[in-house]
Amino acid sequence: MTVAVPPPDIVSSLAGRLAARAADHDRAGTFPHDSLAALREAGLLALTVPRRLGGGGAGLARAAALVRALGAADPATALVVAMQYLQHGLIHRPDTPWPRALADAVGAAAVARGALINALRVESELGTPARGGLPATVARRDGAGWRISGHKIYATGAPGLAYGLVFVRTDEAEPRTGNVLVPFDAPGIRIAETWDHLGLRASGSHDVHFTDVPIPGDHAVDLRPPGGWSGPDPWQQAWSCTLLAALYDGVARAAQDWFTGFLRARRPGSLGAPLASLPRFHEAVGENERLLAVNARLVAALAAEVDAGHPPPPRESGFVKLTATENAVAAVQRAAELCGNAALSRANPLERHLRDVLCARIHWPQGDAVRAAAGRAALGA
Repeated sequence: MTVAVPPPDIVSSLAGRLAARAADHDRAGTFPHDSLAALREAGLLALTVPRRLGGGGAGLARAAALVRALGAADPATALVVAMQYLQHGLIHRPDTPWPRALADAVGAAAVARGALINALRVESELGTPARGGLPATVARRDGAGWRISGHKIYATGAPGLAYGLVFVRTDEAEPRTGNVLVPFDAPGIRIAETWDHLGLRASGSHDVHFTDVPIPGDHAVDLRPPGGWSGPDPWQQAWSCTLLAALYDGVARAAQDWFTGFLRARRPGSLGAPLASLPRFHEAVGENERLLAVNARLVAALAAEVDAGHPPPPRESGFVKLTATENAVAAVQRAAELCGNAALSRANPLERHLRDVLCARIHWPQGDAVRAAAGRAALGA
């Protein structure tokens, strides 16, 4: 049976349910198992799984629209879902290095039980692999299979993952690097609940320790000589940048909605009218509207190119992510500055939106990397 994609009114209802729980999960730092269960029941965790496997068969535009809606409601949950959509958007492509049977099994698990997958790449010593270097996490041969040992940090969604796509190096005489698929029900996996962050506090981005974890041979889905990783993959970069841009645009839209409601309701005694009547607030709200309209155009255009089969060069996807997320940060910061103490009160959601939107600057590709790569290309350096 193919998963039916819920109509917009159902998505809106689900987003409302997530939003109602978001503040409590944020304050306690608890993983949103309940919100993910609601999305699982609606079939939304299999949105980008191909229809031939029973999934929603959605492309990037539909995935981004849903991530934006979830980002406005509960960005921690939205981040887990975005990573799910990203991985399924890539592993089922015709040019995937994955064995077809293995990719199909992961997709079928998403349809049948909402099984979550995310890439685990970052390490304490290495940082993000995109900046270079060999991972300390090692895959060593064990007969026809492999044994995985190492330590990953910032593993978003860790308490709910069924699979981790783990970036490793082999212990071969000439090491290869790449991705191995690790089922999270395998022995030797321990999640250390280290995530205690300023924003996205409910994302469960904990440390994961692997101690001699056995995996089958075909689960080494993409191992290459280090020189074989020549640069960002256009498809991966476009999917990742689009979904992240949509997520944080959703956060900014939620902040804008609260901001306009606050301005309509707040009537200082000295003014005798709502703050919404003042020209300086008209200009501020209008500037935020401009930034959000630009975001919508950028995200829609990039998603359309990808869905048409023509992802742009990776640096251009990076431009979209950087521009849209900086627009989102600017919009939320402007609202906070103009609301005064109310913006920073934990009784109001704008405080949480401000903390969450700042996390946009941490996701790869980061601003300095986007600008430096573009500068090198322009200068021929």
